[in-house]
Amino acid sequence: MIGKKVTKALNLQMNREFYNARLYLSMAAYFRAINLEGAASWMEKQSQEETGHAMRLYKHLQERGARILLAAVDAPPTEWEGPLAVFEAAYKHECNVSREFDEHLELARAEKDNATISFLQWFVNEQVEEEASVDAVVQKLKVARDAPGAIFMIDRMLAQRGQS
Repeated sequence: MIGKKVTKALNLQMNREFYNARLYLSMAAYFRAINLEGAASWMEKQSQEETGHAMRLYKHLQERGARILLAAVDAPPTEWEGPLAVFEAAYKHECNVSREFDEHLELARAEKDNATISFLQWFVNEQVEEEASVDAVVQKLKVARDAPGAIFMIDRMLAQRGQS
């Protein structure tokens, strides 16, 4: 059975992941409003991924016999200074999420909850990928800063996410 401290932490993170999904959806809406459809599509896929993360936490809590507590989800920001600012905010956010999962992993270790330690390792590994993928876009947008036409090339590249 899962302990109370770990249950509380995972419920908190599950609700954070639902917020993360809304944050990326808000970013997608921003990109649609400025006619960057590829970036919007990229963010929509990211939103779906974050919902999947929340549901992964939900299922783990359910399988361990924990009480699942859904909380209110705050409204995310809706405006940014431009594409680079959006992706920089996303990168900073992913770094914060990585820290959160590290803290949850440390708590699970302190509580000697081996099942949750194993479960959380997937998220730790996933966060390495999350940070890298967002940072790659940030770096491209920084290079393109003085070449507005390059933004449209990056937008086209972003539209390719998830396509085979």
